[in-house]
Amino acid sequence: MGLFNVTHPASFLLTGIPGLVTSHSWLAGPLCVMYAVAFGGNAVILQAVRMEPSLHKPMYYLLSLLSFSDVAMSMATLPTVLRTFCLNACNIAFDACLIQMFLIHSFSMMESGILLSMSLDRYVAICNPLHYATVLTDGVIAGMGIAVTARSFITLFPLPFLIKRLPICRSNVLSHSYCLHPDMMKLACADITINSIYGLFVLVSTFGMDLFFIFLSYVLILRSVMAIASHEERLKALNTCVSHILAVLAFYVPMIGVSIVHRFGKHVPRYVHVLMSNVYLFVPPVLSPLIYSAKTKEIRRAIVRMLRRIKM
Repeated sequence: MGLFNVTHPASFLLTGIPGLVTSHSWLAGPLCVMYAVAFGGNAVILQAVRMEPSLHKPMYYLLSLLSFSDVAMSMATLPTVLRTFCLNACNIAFDACLIQMFLIHSFSMMESGILLSMSLDRYVAICNPLHYATVLTDGVIAGMGIAVTARSFITLFPLPFLIKRLPICRSNVLSHSYCLHPDMMKLACADITINSIYGLFVLVSTFGMDLFFIFLSYVLILRSVMAIASHEERLKALNTCVSHILAVLAFYVPMIGVSIVHRFGKHVPRYVHVLMSNVYLFVPPVLSPLIYSAKTKEIRRAIVRMLRRIKM
């Protein structure tokens, strides 16, 4: 028997929010607004970085990569989420579900890697400012972007095949309005130990290590800032990190919340699991452009200049 010659459903049934099925049409409005803000806000930042010469710096190149990953993440979830909530069309083909699962996990990992790269940028800018331009060259930034992208796709490439080898015969109903690896593997009527171990390995070796090195970079940044004699200069240095810290919190706090609920919240109502997962996937792409637009003076100025050019 071939490795993938096992029982699979022709399609999966996606689920909105359990217990709130009758309110899906009402929830469609806020979801559409969130998608509009995510697409619009990140597109504005991408265009501002592209058009404004003063933003052609490592920090803003990395910000544009973050905006790209947010747009890609939103595009990966958009088709099934809007079909589920707006059209009540819950079917998704098996292979299409595998592709969506791969893209969602890949772009999420890519965002984590970009946030780590941005913390390195802040570390060099504050702890070694004289060598900032020589350390973080355009070539280095491009290499970081390629490495982050390659890590995501190579690390997660086995996931669709790990799912495809499993016979799925318990049910074809998923717990969300999109496809995720933990959700799909729970439907298997076979041993899922390999999937669980590989999933944990990916989580610890990528997201976990990224978060550890982000934390370490800020420990070193804080130590360097505390050595500055002037109180005003210390605040000025720390202020350059505020946007990145908020973006890290917007990404990792929901992720940690989802992990805790899934691991220890067995008696928590099912809709809480779904809501937490939705917050993890939908909120960071919305908050990131708002955070950087509100907290970064150079971005605000570039957006204003861009809008003035459009009016002219």
